Amino acid sequence: MFLTIFVRLTIVMSEPKPPTPTPGDTYKGWLFKWTNYIKGYQRRWFVLSNGLLSYYRTQAEMGHTCRGTINLATANIAVEDSCNFVISNGGAQIYHLKASSEVERQRWITALELAKANAANMQDESGGGCRNSELQSTLRTLNSKVEDLSTCNDLIVKHGSALQRSLSELEGLRVGADMGEKIRQVTERATLFRITSNAMINACRDFLSLAQSHSKRWQKSLLSERDQRIRLEETLEQLAKQHNHLERAFRGATVQPSFSNPSLGSKDGPSGKGDASDEDDDNEFFDAMEDPAEFITVPADPKYHRRSGSNIMSLASSAERTRIPDKPNYYLNLWSIMKNCIGKELSKIPMPVNFNEPLSMLQRLSEDLEYYELLDKAAKCHNSLEQMCYVAAFTVSSYSTTVHRTGKPFNPLLGETFELDRLRECGYRSLCEQVSHHPPAAAHHAFSEKGWTLRQEITLASKFRGKYLSIMPLGSIQCLFDKSNNHYSWKKVTTTVHNIIVGKLWIDQSGEIDVVNHKTGDRCHLKFAPYSYFSRDVPRKVTGVVTDKDGKAHYVLSGTWDEKMEFSRIMQSSKGENGTEGKQRTVYQTLKAKEIWKKNPLPEGAENMYYFSSLALTLNEPEEGVAPTDSRRRPDQRLMEEGHWDEANAEKQRLEEKQRFARRERERESVKGTHQDIYQPLWFKKIEEVASGETLHIYKGGYWEAKEQGVWDMCPEIF
Repeated sequence: MFLTIFVRLTIVMSEPKPPTPTPGDTYKGWLFKWTNYIKGYQRRWFVLSNGLLSYYRTQAEMGHTCRGTINLATANIAVEDSCNFVISNGGAQIYHLKASSEVERQRWITALELAKANAANMQDESGGGCRNSELQSTLRTLNSKVEDLSTCNDLIVKHGSALQRSLSELEGLRVGADMGEKIRQVTERATLFRITSNAMINACRDFLSLAQSHSKRWQKSLLSERDQRIRLEETLEQLAKQHNHLERAFRGATVQPSFSNPSLGSKDGPSGKGDASDEDDDNEFFDAMEDPAEFITVPADPKYHRRSGSNIMSLASSAERTRIPDKPNYYLNLWSIMKNCIGKELSKIPMPVNFNEPLSMLQRLSEDLEYYELLDKAAKCHNSLEQMCYVAAFTVSSYSTTVHRTGKPFNPLLGETFELDRLRECGYRSLCEQVSHHPPAAAHHAFSEKGWTLRQEITLASKFRGKYLSIMPLGSIQCLFDKSNNHYSWKKVTTTVHNIIVGKLWIDQSGEIDVVNHKTGDRCHLKFAPYSYFSRDVPRKVTGVVTDKDGKAHYVLSGTWDEKMEFSRIMQSSKGENGTEGKQRTVYQTLKAKEIWKKNPLPEGAENMYYFSSLALTLNEPEEGVAPTDSRRRPDQRLMEEGHWDEANAEKQRLEEKQRFARRERERESVKGTHQDIYQPLWFKKIEEVASGETLHIYKGGYWEAKEQGVWDMCPEIF
């Protein structure tokens, strides 16, 4: 019995400690790194240390500017030829490298393979720098020691009780024959008690020693991590301030031409050698096209020309506000965001208001009505093909407000609404409602006394590509005219936000739109050309052709989505010469182009007010009588507009948690069977629209009547 106790305790208490990882050797030298097809391979200084391969433009940069780093623990190393090799991490980082000779290449390959093996071992043992495995092993050891203490405690209690009974029995015994047997029992139990007590003392000593040694190591590691975090935060803060200072100095010293973008560079090559380098090519560009146009327009005979009136629109006069508080120059602590992204899905990371503009997505959707006068003019047209030109111009005009708007609108809460009542000034009313949360979807309905109705349902899908973010609006937009019963539908193009990682943000629109008249079969095919550094065309170019149901072309549209559009009537068409890809282009003889749409000038000081248009400045203005769910009543958005960003962030988190709680409650009720559907919109209903074949939410009525009566009992409490 004694032997069993000793063997068990010896095995438990002698569990080996996990090994401590050792840093890898440092290897340095010059290599040639592929940058892009313009600059080719560039000489860079590479440093291999502790399983990380970093590079710099010069050796002098090692003290302050690292151009890129790859962790070799999860990297792939591949040899291409005698001097070339490739390192990739399976993601956006791919380094195409070239050594000066085959011998030099082999030295680097050997050093990299050894460093990769050491880094992988260190990652297994240390949990990728967080000592996760070591921590788990230590916790298991400590837990084992606690179990030993518990076992010893039980044995001490047991043997102590038995010893006490024996001693009590001795006191009641007379001196006789059984005295020797009792004394022997007492001695045996006392021995057991002593052995168990010694084992417990040893276990306590080992536990204390282990706790003290690891406590010192953990404290030292914690202090080191804290110091590194503080240094990183200070460095990021300093870089942010320097970047802001340089931007201000740059804006003050130069004037940007209207036809170019200060952030433009060159595109990665088709082989994928461009590797998202921070030093060489900060932007994504599309390949040059020698013959991008499918058609050419030439003036027709002058006898066809007619005198036309001005198409320039005037802003509706109103008493709405013309200013909002200037955007504060808030410093964005990148580390405070990055540390929240570790081990989480990006879609579930709560983003601070620092990335936002003080408008919701519903208000941004209402901005499509900035140029409502195009639809007013379309409603007066007797010719459906001419009407199509105005509808197509209206489609393009909705993008003009996005050119400088790099801030993200607030994501609407489920059930949130926004009304835009311009019946008195402009003749229309508009209502938006967030009808779904997963996936997020917004429904929009606008009607005008001038004889048109606009409705749309928009769901956004996005793809993060490292350097840029692509936003693909899904869903349909429809416009109906009362007098002619013409029914148009179209979809939006892709929006791309460039320079997500580094550089100045800029936005591009690209793709194709087919505007279809479901009654007549007329069609307008619009092309939004992606920006190309090599193209000789104007940036942000849009072209389109209006055809009838038989495919005959009647009008040509051209212009840019950020400035203006013109349209020309086609008098004659013919086939021209072949383009570079062998496609035969069409030559249209047209009348003199007429301006159909022109962008309204931005208000004075717009650069300090999120580049809002005159309409956008009025959207979040407080109004009496709107629904309790209206975006104007959002406390986080209001706080941000007033410049209280810290309070806005706190309020934003509260509202998001309130929304999550409400969703859990709906799901719980749905499981119980008390509700057939998890959520039903208040002002919209989902139908399958016959003419277009689209399934979308349309306005079912009741909102403006509720507003007139001042009765909002049906509205949910979302703020």
